[in-house]
Amino acid sequence: MLFSSSVFLFLFLPGVLLVYYLLLRPWRQAQNIFLLLASLVFYAWGEPWFVLVMMGSIAANYGFGLWVAARQRRERSTALPVALVVALNLGILFVFKYLTFTLGILNRLGGTFVIPGIELPIGISFFTFQALSYVLDVQRGRGQVQRSPLKVGLYISFFPQLIAGPIVKYETVAQQIDGRRENWEDFSAGCARFIVGLGKKVLLSNQLALVADRAFQLEGAGQLPAGFAWLGALCYTFQIYYDFSGYSDMAIGLGKMFGFHFLENFNYPYISRSVTEFWRRWHISLSTWFRDYVYFPLGGSRVSSKGKHIRNLFVVWLLTGIWHGANWTFLAWGLFYFVLLVLEKYGRLGQGWPVVCRWLFTFLMVNFAWVLFRAESLGQAAGYLGAMFGRGAGLWSGETGLFLRENWTVLLAGAIFAAPVAPRLRDWAAGRKSILLDVGYALLAAAVFLVSASFIIKGTYNPFIYFNF
Repeated sequence: MLFSSSVFLFLFLPGVLLVYYLLLRPWRQAQNIFLLLASLVFYAWGEPWFVLVMMGSIAANYGFGLWVAARQRRERSTALPVALVVALNLGILFVFKYLTFTLGILNRLGGTFVIPGIELPIGISFFTFQALSYVLDVQRGRGQVQRSPLKVGLYISFFPQLIAGPIVKYETVAQQIDGRRENWEDFSAGCARFIVGLGKKVLLSNQLALVADRAFQLEGAGQLPAGFAWLGALCYTFQIYYDFSGYSDMAIGLGKMFGFHFLENFNYPYISRSVTEFWRRWHISLSTWFRDYVYFPLGGSRVSSKGKHIRNLFVVWLLTGIWHGANWTFLAWGLFYFVLLVLEKYGRLGQGWPVVCRWLFTFLMVNFAWVLFRAESLGQAAGYLGAMFGRGAGLWSGETGLFLRENWTVLLAGAIFAAPVAPRLRDWAAGRKSILLDVGYALLAAAVFLVSASFIIKGTYNPFIYFNF
């Protein structure tokens, strides 16, 4: 079930809110159980049997959490249960996400393995990392073990952030499962945040996707001119930002409606003036997950030699690429960022450059990386990047001009709102404390919702990129 679907907007979400606030408001335990059941229904809506995979993950990690806590009480080592829970979670992820890819590689090397037809459960990378976070945070003393499997189930399966993040670490919400306090201020702020995310997704990302998809189709047919290649790459750069940040906005907003406070997942990454800064602003929940559970345990930057630090960076970015999918393009994408980060830290890349040059270089590198990320193969990525530099079907075409004329306003809006324009306008309005401005904001939010809903009802193009992960 998509947040940007009529079923969710006009049936599922209103129904959940009505039951949660009107029927169950005095009983926190009943509210938690209801949210768990609603989350399971949400996940099972499209592919019912996939919910069994998630329920198995919940049960297993609940048991491992109890095992870790029991060994801590007896002051015994937790190394064995931690090693087993890591192996179990990564094993589940490997089977569903990487087994067929691995068998294909082995067959190309001479093997004769039968490749099974395994479908990928939606959002398995997200809920697997959350499940693993639960046990690891219990082991590190950053959250109390849950005696109730229902509360572990709610943490892992809570529908706002279930299938495309943000990845919520257990320590962030451990106290909120029972101790959250709903109020009108949070609820209204959550509604506004949800509408902002919906507008990003439906009005910007979906429209930009049409141009990006056409550009990659032309590359596949060998008919991509340089102008369309740059247009498509720029559109995809903004498409993926508004797709993913829009989903995160909706997730954070929905969480606030139910009294949960999730950490931010994006902080205007395209204003970054270095790749290091970009990854402090992009998909923050994934970056901090790898930092806390992989990079720091390896020693981080506080190791005895430059070589060990580079090794730590290599491991993190290799795993970051692998996390995104079973394709050589994702592996190359992660290693591309590893090389850039090493050059920034040890090759003085960008140091001493004018601010504009640092921003432009970072944006271009990110743009090239998104081409690699979007391509279906390394060959297609090379062909597309080559077309951007004139090695395709010429420099311009009539179709390039047509797509540019039809979409320049959306692309311009995408560029403007990728900068921190909206928060500055909010701060400006807040300083004036004007009722007219408050009413104007409410009317604008209502207009964004109504226009987005009209697009959704008409059944326009509506993919979600990160559902594939």
